[in-house]
Amino acid sequence: MDGEGSSEEGERQLGRALSFGIPDTALGLVLGYVEDPWDRDAISLVCRHWCRMDALSRKHVTVAMAYSTTPERLFRRFPCLESLKLKAKPRAAMFNLIPDDWGGSASPWIRQLSATFHFLKALHLRRMKVSDEDITVLVRAKAHMLAALKLDRCSGFSTKSLSLVARSCKKLETLFLEESTIAEKENDEWIRELATNNYVLETLNFFLTELKASPEYLTLLVRNCQRLKTLKISECLIPDLIGLFHASQTLQEFAGGSFDDQRQAVESTNYENYYFPPSLHRLSLLYMGPNEMQILFPYAARLKKLDLQFTFLSTEDHCQIVQRCPNLEVLEVRDVIGDRGLGVVAQTCKKLQRLRVERGDDEHGALEDEQGIVSQVGVMAIAQGCPDLTYWATHVSDITNAALEAIGTHCKNLNDFRLVLLERQANLTELPLDNGVRGLLRGCTKLRRFAFYVRPGVLSDIGLGYIGEFSRSIRYMLLGNVGQSDHGLLQFSQGCPSLQKLELRGCRFTERALAIAALQLKSLRYLWVQGYKASPTGADLMTMIRPFWNIEFIAPEHDGPCPRGTQQILAYYSLAGRRTDCPPSVIPLYPAF
Repeated sequence: MDGEGSSEEGERQLGRALSFGIPDTALGLVLGYVEDPWDRDAISLVCRHWCRMDALSRKHVTVAMAYSTTPERLFRRFPCLESLKLKAKPRAAMFNLIPDDWGGSASPWIRQLSATFHFLKALHLRRMKVSDEDITVLVRAKAHMLAALKLDRCSGFSTKSLSLVARSCKKLETLFLEESTIAEKENDEWIRELATNNYVLETLNFFLTELKASPEYLTLLVRNCQRLKTLKISECLIPDLIGLFHASQTLQEFAGGSFDDQRQAVESTNYENYYFPPSLHRLSLLYMGPNEMQILFPYAARLKKLDLQFTFLSTEDHCQIVQRCPNLEVLEVRDVIGDRGLGVVAQTCKKLQRLRVERGDDEHGALEDEQGIVSQVGVMAIAQGCPDLTYWATHVSDITNAALEAIGTHCKNLNDFRLVLLERQANLTELPLDNGVRGLLRGCTKLRRFAFYVRPGVLSDIGLGYIGEFSRSIRYMLLGNVGQSDHGLLQFSQGCPSLQKLELRGCRFTERALAIAALQLKSLRYLWVQGYKASPTGADLMTMIRPFWNIEFIAPEHDGPCPRGTQQILAYYSLAGRRTDCPPSVIPLYPAF
């Protein structure tokens, strides 16, 4: 007891010493410049006084798992929050790997946010179920101060709620609905309501939704909202948007619109003289083909962002466009760009900071002109030609150790790298890729997020051990089909001191190895696994039990969205205890009651 008392007294003296001479006002001002949540957490651990100061000065919080805490507990910890980002369904839900009825209702959160978070101005909900009633409750409480509402990949609400938001939230600067599933999609009256009731709107995004949008209402919106900088819409024919672009004076980013169906024999429209406002420098157009790409040529040199993911362009078409875009900072394409297209990117786009190369259509259905592939040749060219990249996500058909090592040698600013190796080529140039992964991680010391999804045999246990050894700063990791045995996973788990979130697919580790790894990864807060060597009872998973640790089994649905019926494990830290809304497909393993 004496030892414990002296320890507590020493802690209090240390806290007083560290705070001595720093007025609360000054400390609050300093904390205002500290935005990284890890730095904030470290500050809050210095002493109780600094913890209170952090609580009162923290303006934004991201809750990465909605079931990890309760809104009441969050309010007690951070009563002055102005901005909250809340995620629910696992990221795998974006790929139809999670049952639709998994959970993630926003109702309990919105009720509490509306009642107690008196300074809340911005709310970002991601992968959650949001009902019309939820939005009504939120609007009644926060309409007078709500500046940003983001419903990101959410579902459950209708355009009726959007009309309510548009009529009531007159200070709304951002309305984000991208990739959400919205009922009554044919009703676009909410856009007219927004145009006639809100004059401070800066961002409207309903990209990749099925919402109807009439050109007349969109043009009215642009005319009335003189601060509008970002407009991302659903499908709306580009020829019908001429008036919109002529009316816009401040628009900097546009996404959406569409061209006539490329598969139909229609007379080509001349787009050479199409007008885009001078301020526009970030652009994404839907279903653009070779006959329409001339629309970009007069404006290409000033573009900073270009999204060509949803186009009907060939490798050659990509080359013609990209070579006219020397100022690109963000480029998003499909792998039809090929190695040749990436070579043009490397030669032309020296300012490039973000590059996404998505998978094309293997079935040659809607996008039937795809022939390009990406291999180590294109990866090597980008690594050597675009050294300022901070984000790079790519799908490749082949890759070598030398290409991965080149990334580590040249791309020193990468903080997010993701690679998916497709199964298009039966034989790969080189196996395994252990040394390449080691060279990449040793060179890219700023990496915070890392994904490496390959094929069985591409990364051995030795390579998996390298990932653990050289991932000292990585906080999020996705690994697919890596390693050969439990030994590789255990070697991996002895490293990664900063890893908080780990996702594993198709790695075929045993339950016992997964449990031991979870215990050895000291910073781990979240673990999702699909495709492992399950035991008959799941008892070996109980080895990972620790305080405040929830373990859930997601049963395979042979007729549902989980392909090949593979079982899943989800484990995460939670101060809220066991979930109370588990559907039949989610079986809580711990806590059991």
